[in-house]
Amino acid sequence: MKKSILILAVLSAFAFTSCKEKASDKVNEENVAAAADRDATAAKFPVMSFEKTEFDFGTIQKGEKVEHLFKFTNTGDAPLVIVNATSSCGCTVPEYSKEAVAPGEEGQLLVKYDGSGTNQVNKTITIVANTEKGKETLKIKAFVQPKDGTGNSNMLKTS
Repeated sequence: MKKSILILAVLSAFAFTSCKEKASDKVNEENVAAAADRDATAAKFPVMSFEKTEFDFGTIQKGEKVEHLFKFTNTGDAPLVIVNATSSCGCTVPEYSKEAVAPGEEGQLLVKYDGSGTNQVNKTITIVANTEKGKETLKIKAFVQPKDGTGNSNMLKTS
């Protein structure tokens, strides 16, 4: 029993005395500075600030093609990149630039609607971007009337 206590005491003393180096002495100051810069940059995000997030085309004829240009400004601290823009149905097509929008600069997103449906129609456009939220939402609406019988339903109406 005395031998096992003695062996245990010797092993414990060896374990505690073998760790003479401090972990803080092994930290490289350059790595600490680089990590601090990285963390500061990671907190910067672009912000999409739209003039309007909803647009009403009013009353249109069934099949009438209309479009609206949504304008926005990057009011954030990093370049804004739109990754994707989709609509709630195939009758609405968003078009956007693949180029980054620098902080303080303006961008635009064109939304085309083909006049399908009847009566009050509401469509949602979802934008996937590198903003803090990751997604932005726009809405369009119109009241779609049946064709008037004159054949004038394919006129392009823009805003």
